[in-house]
Amino acid sequence: MVAKTVEVINAQGLHMRPAGVLAQAMNKHKECDVKLNVNGKSINGKAVMQIMSAGIKCGSTVEIVCDGAEEQAVLDEAVAMFESGFGE
Repeated sequence: MVAKTVEVINAQGLHMRPAGVLAQAMNKHKECDVKLNVNGKSINGKAVMQIMSAGIKCGSTVEIVCDGAEEQAVLDEAVAMFESGFGE
């Protein structure tokens, strides 16, 4: 298991588009579990509705936890998405 804490830099937080981009990318890694720990909750990083319903706002800190096959590569991919603002 590997983990890293990142900050949400998107002005609108993780709304529909970035939540969808993250979930879609993480779902490509079937052998690796992805959890997002935010606001005292642990949510499935592959479930777009859970990501959106968590209300993750700009400036929030999110701990990304990956466990399974190629976990470090999956973590690096997720961190890069957060750090790039999901292309927004």
